[in-house]
Amino acid sequence: MKVLVTGAAGFIGSHVAHRLLARGDQVVGLDNLNDYYDPTLKQARLDRLTPQAGFSFRKLELADAAGMAALFASERFDRVVHLAAQAGVRYSLEQPQAYVDSNITGTLNVLEGCRHNGVQHLVFASTSSVYGANTHMPFSPHQYSTHPLSFYAATKRANELMAHTYAHLFRLPVTGLRFFTVYGPWGRPDMALFLFTRNILAGQPIDVFNHGHHTRDFTFVEDIAEGVLRTLDQTATPDPQWNSDDPDPATSNAPYRIYNIGNNSPVQLSHYIAVLEDCLGRKAIKNLLPLQPGDVPEGTVELPSLPLAAYPGVHLPIPSEGWVFDAERFDFEPAVVGERRPIGALRGRQSLQPGVARKRRGGLLGFGKAEFRRGHRGQTERPDQLANLPHLARVVAGDDQLRTGL
Repeated sequence: MKVLVTGAAGFIGSHVAHRLLARGDQVVGLDNLNDYYDPTLKQARLDRLTPQAGFSFRKLELADAAGMAALFASERFDRVVHLAAQAGVRYSLEQPQAYVDSNITGTLNVLEGCRHNGVQHLVFASTSSVYGANTHMPFSPHQYSTHPLSFYAATKRANELMAHTYAHLFRLPVTGLRFFTVYGPWGRPDMALFLFTRNILAGQPIDVFNHGHHTRDFTFVEDIAEGVLRTLDQTATPDPQWNSDDPDPATSNAPYRIYNIGNNSPVQLSHYIAVLEDCLGRKAIKNLLPLQPGDVPEGTVELPSLPLAAYPGVHLPIPSEGWVFDAERFDFEPAVVGERRPIGALRGRQSLQPGVARKRRGGLLGFGKAEFRRGHRGQTERPDQLANLPHLARVVAGDDQLRTGL
């Protein structure tokens, strides 16, 4: 099967591409390698994919209508995983046009490519941010999501509506996946795990919005990737039970589905920080701030949501008992080498599916100190901020130890 993965050099996209290749699919990866965060990290992810049989890469802007049309016409994809997007809730307040170009125009070009070239199934990324002002917990795709609180969320909700119209008008099977706070190896350096770890180690303050009262469902990236593949393999079909007098937003009489992928185990931000402090052996200097415009204060996912038991094992959302910070590898490691603990371990119960939770080699962050030297969108931190750390430039992910010249 030939699959287009947009955002293949991104955090989730690179994990999905690896899994598709491992099972024998042919993957064409697309990315524009922009500088929203350090593009050397994106290139490092891509460098792990390019040597693999069955992988090819196209550097292309989603908003390039002619380029996208030519790509679809020449490659004739069987299925498409559309993960590329301009991410970030707060950045959408600063640069809304970037979100229109990538998330609206770019997704339109993906939909048009699928429509005109016989694509069997389009799976696309949405976000838990679409729930917006909704305070009914847990969040369910069967609830209406009509009050987004950020422009980023508005563009992703628009993607869901655009996808439904193509499913209805052109019978294009589409499935949207609302991701809940993804973490894990090779993650985005603008996310809290990386920002907090870097600043705590450097003795710099961390910005704690909503005075630490946020809650989030942290979801391990391999669980997200597993859910993407299982969804990709189950083509969306019309729901025979769908009732236009009482319409279910998650299904349709068109081949359309919306699912959550999350953890159903919310963690409060204050606890998250306390665990990081314990693992790092240092106290954070907290800059307590009010709720940031556009932020959703709570996020709990309703389970189950995905079909085919698409939750292969839910993992510990943040390092806890039994985890230590390895300063040389610049990563969180289990106290017992080779041990990885599912989320149930903290509460004295087993993983949701016993025997399915896998051991994960490599650390929680997935790469070394070099990436922490760089701030959001490529801005370099002052070297003296990290003078207390070993001079190590290494990327660690899975079995790979990638020497870099960063």
